Formats: sequence, structure tokens, C-alpha cells
Amino acid sequence: MLGGGGLVAVNVYASAGEGGWGGEGSGDAANAQLRSAGMATIDCPDVGAQLTDVPEAARGDVDRELAQLDQQIAEAYQRLQQSADALRQDPAAADNSVMNPLKDKRTATLGRIADAIGRAGNRPDKLDALAACTLRPAEAAPGGEAQESAAPTQSAGQGQNGGTGQGGNGPVAADYVNIDSVQPNAPKAPPGGTFRTECGVNENGLFNSDNVIVAPGVSNGAHHFHDYVGNQSNTAFASDQDLADAKTSCADQGDRSTYYWPVLRLQNGKQERDAGAPGGGTEGNAGEIVTPKEVTLTFVGSPSGQVTEMPRLLRIITGDAKAFVNGPANANASWSCTGFEDRQLKDKYPLCPSGSDVVRSFHFQSCWDGRNADSANHRTHVAFADAQGNCPAGFKAIPQLVQRIVYDVDAPSLADGGKGTPLFAVDSFPEQQHKPVTDHGDFINVFDEDLMRTMVDCINSGRECGPGDDGKGGGGKDDDGNGGGGKDDGGTASPSEEPGGQDTAEPSATAAPEKPAESQPAKPEEPAGTTPAQQPAQSNPVEAPRVDATTAPANTTKNDGGEAKRDESNAPATPAGTAGGAAPQASQSAPAQAGAVTTPPPADLEPQAVGSGGLAETGANLWPAALGVLLAASGLVMLLRARRLRY
Repeated sequence: MLGGGGLVAVNVYASAGEGGWGGEGSGDAANAQLRSAGMATIDCPDVGAQLTDVPEAARGDVDRELAQLDQQIAEAYQRLQQSADALRQDPAAADNSVMNPLKDKRTATLGRIADAIGRAGNRPDKLDALAACTLRPAEAAPGGEAQESAAPTQSAGQGQNGGTGQGGNGPVAADYVNIDSVQPNAPKAPPGGTFRTECGVNENGLFNSDNVIVAPGVSNGAHHFHDYVGNQSNTAFASDQDLADAKTSCADQGDRSTYYWPVLRLQNGKQERDAGAPGGGTEGNAGEIVTPKEVTLTFVGSPSGQVTEMPRLLRIITGDAKAFVNGPANANASWSCTGFEDRQLKDKYPLCPSGSDVVRSFHFQSCWDGRNADSANHRTHVAFADAQGNCPAGFKAIPQLVQRIVYDVDAPSLADGGKGTPLFAVDSFPEQQHKPVTDHGDFINVFDEDLMRTMVDCINSGRECGPGDDGKGGGGKDDDGNGGGGKDDGGTASPSEEPGGQDTAEPSATAAPEKPAESQPAKPEEPAGTTPAQQPAQSNPVEAPRVDATTAPANTTKNDGGEAKRDESNAPATPAGTAGGAAPQASQSAPAQAGAVTTPPPADLEPQAVGSGGLAETGANLWPAALGVLLAASGLVMLLRARRLRY
């Protein structure tokens, strides 16, 4: 009887306390604690960004050691996740178990970097000062914002190590904002010609977690997976000759250039082929890889004058894959929605209304130092122009690559942590937690020299050119194989091919009910004179993509029902702030600044994992108490029988 009663008491007491972060608290207090818990991360000095003068003979060794530093951080972050429960009880233990061992490893690696540079030139002093890293608590995120936890769910939100997101390292609810709460902030398009190249949407499924620019010769040098279009020989071990001899997915076979960026994933519980691989699931990059619906690659000119040819094998990185811990100095992310591309986000994912697709854009640097195809930190050989379009002293204007990537993904249901409609996020280094500000793009110029000359001539003469052009405007073929793009036979510019078509929207099983498409108004028009994307505010953007660039052939992504989702360009935008029913309206009291949003995320997002649960769930958790009742009843019967026998 005593044992059964004790079992009942203990089980009921434990069940009453379940549901909070770390098993603490319940009800409103637990909800608030879970929403604000967020995740800690590891903040290390970016050694590569500070090595601006590395002798050519030492660059191979230095690049390999820099990749080793990234590997050390990834391993330390994984240990941090695995020991999260213990560290909640004793936060100081992180120094001994994670941070001090990381510092020791970094010190040794930095010593090897200094030795490699010293063998080829002057050995740098005080590199070991960059060895120490900081354990940044969740509440110390950039901007001082509280990190809201996207609710952990078994299918999407619950990570393998108990953190948020399918991979356990983000995103969180505060990483999203309604696009209709953002004020227009995109710059006007510069005048001049354009040259577009069509290289598909990576329908070939070429992915890897290498980075041939930053970490040549190192497998998994990126620690996240990339989409590749164009050149088909993209691995960490590809030589310049391999790239020159490779096949290409581009319509014009004279373009063997490499275009790549981190994949976008739906955190819907799906196990991709990289689920157990480095750079994939083992480093927090989990979920279904989404094939872009459209990819537009456009080269534009300079508003201050003519451009010169890019050098062959020029390498350009735009954005910063480590911007979450490095800060926004090199960040160049640009997120928006179709129909709203006069509004650009830098550090938030957009919640797009029904019928609108997610757009991510990259504006690459448009000034070249005239000498180097690359530099030690992969940045100083190129630069952005100033507000008037002028390059820094000693730099030359080159065609500016503008990438525009469109995804047919729905706004996630933040109120239930993506259980109804899954979260989406870019792949990232583990400690960067899939933050949108870490988005970045990479490019290696492998254009044939003749085609590069054609590009420059088209841009400088104010024409619009594309695949199959003779350099006199026009170009390419449309989806039916007919001539299209550029200028039509009448000499007028062809209409913009905005994402979507005339198909009506199919209702999703998880979306809010919609009216029939034929009764709905069209999507909002973009204001005249605006462009689909912008450069970061610190770059004083002036160069931007043209809105009439013809896009690559569209592709579709299948929904949970297995059917291809139709274009929804004629579906209406949902009322302001609803984001397709996924989230409540955000405040619009403060205007957004260029490249940033002052509107706070919805404040009443309740994690799905915190709640009373259904009756069946409660019963399943109380089976030990039921067993205790049976034990107590059996004990009572035995006691009564013993008493009768005695008397």
C-alpha cells in the first residue's frame, strides 16, 4: 500500500511539472521561459578576415589551417549542445568542458598559421591573441533582442539535442517578420544595359558542403550544403583547369562560371541524403532541401561610367557566413517576397502572404583592384562602389552580378513552432544558428573571353542581352522554344517575367481557407522605379538588378500531398500581418530602415510544446500512477483478509 501510494504521488507530481524549459515550471511562466530561452552560441574572432597580407606561397597552408579553425568551432558547438542540460545546472562548467579546450586547439592552429606565413615572408605577431572565444548567452544576441524559441515539435521544431529547429540550432520565431510590416526601402535601378545568363535551378541536384574559394582542398570546408548552378565540377579539389574544362548547366555554353549559395531547407522532419553526413544533419543542417522555383543571374553596369571585363577566374564572395557572431560589417543578405520587392530585409526571414513567394537576392561587389583574381581574405581585391557609383581609388568598375532566387514556400506557422506549416531557413555553420543575416553567395568567373567581351559591350551600349543573342539585343528562347527576352522585334523591352503564372492557387491542407482564385484581386504591384533587391546599407547601394530581366525556367516544389504546387501570382495578399494565417499582425508603429526592420516580431507566439496536452497524452504519461493504484488496492485487500483470519 505504501509503495503504490508513493508511486501515485511521485508520478502525479512529476506530470504536473512537465512542459517547461528544462523541466521547470508550468503554465504561463513556463511559456514565457521557453519563448525567451533561445540558444547560446560560440563567438570566436574571424582570423581569416584579419589576414589581409598572406604570401602566395603560404596561402594553401593557411587556407587549410583556417578550415581547421572552423572545424574546431563546429566540434565545440556540438559539445555545447550535447552538454546543455548539465550546463544549465552549472554554467561555469562550460569553461572546462568546451571553451578552454577550444582555446588550446586554436592556439596551436594559429601558431601553425604564423609559421606558414613566416616561411614565405614576415611572421605575424600576436596571432595567439585571437585564440580565445566567448560563450555568448542567448540573451546577448546582436541588438540585445530576446531570442524567441520557435516551439519544439517532434516533426520539425524539436532538435536532436533539445534546441530549437529540426537540427537543434535554430531558427527561432524572432528570425521572421511579416513583409507587409516593412516600409519600402529598395533603391532605384541604375540606367544602362544588362546581360543575363540562364543556368537553371540546380535541377541536377548538385550539392556539397565544400567551398573551393575559402577552403580549397578541404572536404566539408563550408560545414553547410550549397546549391550549384553553372559549372558542374565544383568540389573543394577542383583546379582552375578542372573548372575551365567542366560541363555547364548554362544555356550559353560559353559560361562555365560557378554560382553557388547555401541551400534553403524546410524543417519538416524529412531526412535528406545528408542527414548523417558532415555539413548536413550532423552539424545541425536538417530538413528537406528546396529546389528554387526560379534563378535569375543578371550582370548590370555602373551609373558612373563604363565597365571593364572581369579577369578570368575572378573569385567573389558577397555576404558573411559568420555575420551572426562577426556583426553586420560584411553582411549582404537581402530577403523579400514577390510583389513586395521594394521592401528588403537583412536580418529577418520574410513571412509572405498567400500567393507570394520568398525571394533572396545577392548584389556582388562591382569594383576590382585591376590586379588580383583573389586575395588572402577573399575580399580586399574587390569592393562596392560608393553612393554615386564610383569605385575606390585604384579600382575599376566591372559588371555587377545580381542573383535573384525564388522559392515556392509558405509562411511557417510560428504559433505552433512550424508543426502546421514548417519553418524554412538557410544552411549555416552550426554556431550561426541559421540566422538570415548569414546568407551569402559565391562566384567564380569562367566566362569565355569572347562572351565576356559581348557582356561588356551590351552593358556599356545600353542593350539587354541574353543567351543566344548576337550582341544586338533580343536573346534566348522562351519556354516554347521561341525567341524571347531582351527586346522584341519591335525594339521594345520585353515584359518582366515575375514569378508565377496565371494558374490559380491550390489550397494547402495546413493553410487558412482561401476564396476561389478567380474572385481574388491580383498581387500588389511594385512601385515604379524600384528594384527587386538592394545592397547593404553600409555599402551605400546604387547598383541594383533591373526588374525586366528574364528569368530562368521555373521549377516546382512538391507539397506534402505529393502534388506540384501551382504558381499563385493571382492570389491575393492576406490582410496585413496575417502572413497566410501563420502569425498575428506585427506592429507597424516604427518605419523600417534600409536593410533592417524595426518592427518587432509578434509578441504572443506560444510554443506548441508548452500546453496541457490532450486527454490521451495525459493518460499515457500517468500509467505509473495507475499501476500504483492497483498496488495500493491489492495491499488493502490483503490487509482486510489478514484481519479476518486473525479474528
